Amino acid sequence: MTGTVVETTEPVTPPWRDSALPPETRADALIAAMTLREKAAQLVGVWVGASDDGGEVAPYQHEMEEPVALESLLPQGLGQLTRSFGTAPVDPALGALSLLRTQRAIAAANRFGIPALAHEECLAGFAAWGATAYPVPLAWGATFDPALIRRMARAIGDDLRSVGVHQGLAPVLDVVRDARWGRVEETMGEDPYLVGTLGTAYIQGLESAGIVATLKHFAGYSASRAGRNLAPVGMGARERADVMLPPFEMAVRESGARSVMHAYTDTDGLPSAADAGLLTELLRDTWGFTGTVVADYFGIAFLKTLHGVAGTLGEAAGAALAAGVDVELPTVKAYGEPLLKAITDGVVPEALVDRAVRRVLVQKAQLGLLDADWDPVPAALAGLGVRSADNAADGARTAEEDGTDTGALRGRVDLDPAGNRALARQVAEQSVVLLRNDGTLPLTAPATIAVIGPNADTPTAVLGCYAFPVHVGGQHPEVPLGIELPTLREALTAEFPAARIVSVPGASVDGADTSGFAEAVRVAGEADVVVLALGDRSGLFGRGTSGEGCDAESLALPGVQEQLLDTLLDAHPGTPLVVTLLAGRPYALGRAATEAAAVVQSFFPGEEGTTAIAAVLSGRTEPSGRLPVSVPARPGAQPSTYLAARLGRASEVSSIDPTAAFAFGHGLTYTRFQWTDLDVPRLHTATDGGIDLAFTVRNTGDRHGTEVVQLYLHDPVASVVQPVQRLIGYRRVPLAPGGAARIRVTVPADLASFTGRDGRRVVEPGELELRLGASSTDLRLTVVCTLTGRARTVDHTRRLHPEITTVPQP
Repeated sequence: MTGTVVETTEPVTPPWRDSALPPETRADALIAAMTLREKAAQLVGVWVGASDDGGEVAPYQHEMEEPVALESLLPQGLGQLTRSFGTAPVDPALGALSLLRTQRAIAAANRFGIPALAHEECLAGFAAWGATAYPVPLAWGATFDPALIRRMARAIGDDLRSVGVHQGLAPVLDVVRDARWGRVEETMGEDPYLVGTLGTAYIQGLESAGIVATLKHFAGYSASRAGRNLAPVGMGARERADVMLPPFEMAVRESGARSVMHAYTDTDGLPSAADAGLLTELLRDTWGFTGTVVADYFGIAFLKTLHGVAGTLGEAAGAALAAGVDVELPTVKAYGEPLLKAITDGVVPEALVDRAVRRVLVQKAQLGLLDADWDPVPAALAGLGVRSADNAADGARTAEEDGTDTGALRGRVDLDPAGNRALARQVAEQSVVLLRNDGTLPLTAPATIAVIGPNADTPTAVLGCYAFPVHVGGQHPEVPLGIELPTLREALTAEFPAARIVSVPGASVDGADTSGFAEAVRVAGEADVVVLALGDRSGLFGRGTSGEGCDAESLALPGVQEQLLDTLLDAHPGTPLVVTLLAGRPYALGRAATEAAAVVQSFFPGEEGTTAIAAVLSGRTEPSGRLPVSVPARPGAQPSTYLAARLGRASEVSSIDPTAAFAFGHGLTYTRFQWTDLDVPRLHTATDGGIDLAFTVRNTGDRHGTEVVQLYLHDPVASVVQPVQRLIGYRRVPLAPGGAARIRVTVPADLASFTGRDGRRVVEPGELELRLGASSTDLRLTVVCTLTGRARTVDHTRRLHPEITTVPQP
C-alpha cells in the first residue's frame, strides 16, 4: 500500500516582520526590498485637512500648504500622519476611530503593510479638543521640580498613546535670551541648567509612556536678533556651546529621547536644516544620538523660500538630507517629486535616502509598527469594544462592516479626567511666584474683593498659544472650549464664599480705550482689597500679545494696562492692591514693583491656574514658585539675562541699566528660612576632583513652606569671559514650622568647565566661588575654593550635576 505525501507550504514571515530580529536587521531587509519611491514615501508626513480648516497654526501654512490626496500616496506607503487631533476640533473617541481606520487603510495599500507614525503637539498637554490644558513650560520652570514635571509628562504621554499617537513634538529646550520673543512662554527659562534638567525630566516622562519625544528647536532659535520670531541668529560659537546646546546635550545623554527637530533659524548665515556640523557631527557622531531628526514645519522648503541657500526644492531636499534631516514635516513637498527628480538627475545620491529611511524604519520597528501582529487599535477604543484588526484587509472595511457605532462612541473617551486636573493643579500651584508682599497676603476674610483687569473674567487667560482652545479652537468659535476654565473671578468666588466679589475689566489686554477706568476706580473704592488681573492674551502670528509670532517691541505691559495700574494706585492709596499676572513673558511692572501691596506672577498656569492663584491668595496653598526668567525693571533694557558677564551689567559708562526688578530664582514665601552651619572639609581639589559641603536650612516661621536651594558658580578669572554667575544645581526643600534639613552637596570640578579659546571644553585651575542662595541675588552662604593642577579638557562624558542629598534634622 502506497501512501500519499501531501506537501504544505507554511507562509514565510519576511525578516522585517520578525520581532525577534534586531530593529536594524529588519530595517535593512526592508530597504533592500523597497523601490526608491517607497523609500522616499517613508520620509514624509501628510497633513490631511490642514488647508481648509480656516486657521493658520504653522508659519506660512497657507502659502506653503498644497492639497494632498492621501489615497494617491498610499500605494507607496507613508512615513507620518500630521496632527489628526490637532488640526480641527474632533471628539477624542471619534478622532481615535478615524485614525485607526486611516492606519488600516495605509497599511492595506502598500506592499509591505507599513502603517504611518502619528505625531501631535504636546507642549502644554495633548493639543486635542477636550484634553487637559496644563501650565505652559515657562510655568514648569517656575516649579524647579523635575520629578513633578516627569509625572505630568507621563500623564500626557499616556493620553497620547491611548488614542493611537506615537510621537509628541515637545519639549522646547530653547533658552531665553530676549524676553521680547513671543515664544518665551514655550521655554522653561533663561538658564541652561534649569531648562536642561526640567526638559530631561519631561522627556523621561513622555518616553516612559512609549511616546517618542522630540527635542526642539535644535539649535539657537531663541537667540534671534531683537527677539523677532524666525529671525537670524548672530550669536558666537561660545554662546551657542555654553548656553544653547547644554540642554540638548543633557537630554540626549540622560532622557532616552528618540527624535530631534531642527530650528528654523540660521546662525551666522548657516540654516540649522542644512547644518551637517550640528545635525550629524555633533548630534550623532559626538553625542551618540540614534533617533530621527524631523523638520520643523516646512523648514526644508524654507531653505529655498526664506534662506535662499537652495535654488530649487530638489536642492533644498538634498541639502537637508546631507545635513541629517530624516523626515519632512508637516506634509510632502521637497522630499516628494523634487527629491525624486534630483536623484534621477544625479544631483542627490540615493544613499542619503537610504541613510534616512533606515533611521525611520528602525524607529517604526521599535514602536512595533513593522510587527507581523501589528494591531492599531489604541487602548481608549479597545476599552470601548472596538475590534482589533485581524489583518491589513480590515483597512477596507466601512463603519457598518466593522460594527462600530460612531454615535455610541461619541463622548466616551475622557482626556481630562480628575487625575489629570489634580496634577495640572499641583503644577500650577508650585509655579505661582510671589514677587512682592507687604504683609497683605495671605488675605484674611475680606468682606469685598474687587477683581479688576482684562484677565479678571476671561476663561482663556490661563492658556498659552499651544493649548488647543487657543491654538485651534480660536478659529472655531462655534465649538465649545471642551474643558472647564474657571476665570479668576470665579475662582476667587469659590475660594472666598463669604466675600462679595465685584468684577470689571477696566481695559482690554492690548487696546487703547481708557473709558473703563472710571468704573474700575469706583468698584475699587468700595472694596477691602483689589485684585488686579493683568497680563497677556495668547495667540498665533499677531493674534495675541504672547505666543508664536507675537513678539513685543518692549517689555511694557500691553495696551493701557500700566495706566490702569497707576490710576488705581493713585485713586485709592489706602486700599491694598494685589497685582496678579497671567502672562507668557515677564513684563516691567512699573510702580507695582515698589508700591503694590503684593505682586503675584503666573505664567499661563493652565486650566487649574486660577484655582491655584486663589489658593495662594487665601493662604490655603503656600507660594513656592521661583522665577525662571528675570522680571525687568525697565521695559526697554533688553536683551537682558542674569547670565550676563560684567560688561553686560549696569555701569557708569552707559545710561541703560539692565538690572532686574526681580531676579532669576526670586520668589517669596509666607514663612522665613535660616541658613546656618556651613561645613566644608577641604577647600582645595584637583581639576578632576570635587568639593564637598554641607549646611542646614531651618523654617523659623509659623507656617509650612518650601525653600528652593540654589547653587551658583562664580569664576572670577578665566581664559575667556564668563557670566558673573550661573546655576549649577538646585533642590526644593519643603519644611514644616520649626523643621530643618541638613543639605549635603558634592560639586564635581567638571561643573566649572566652559568652552575655551580653542573651542574645546576646559576645566581651569584657580579660585572659584560656590554661592548658595534663595535666588541669584539672595545669596546666603559662599564657599571660596581652589582647583589645583593642570587645565583639563573634558567632553560630552563629563559630569553634569552636583550630588545633593537632604537629611531631615530635629
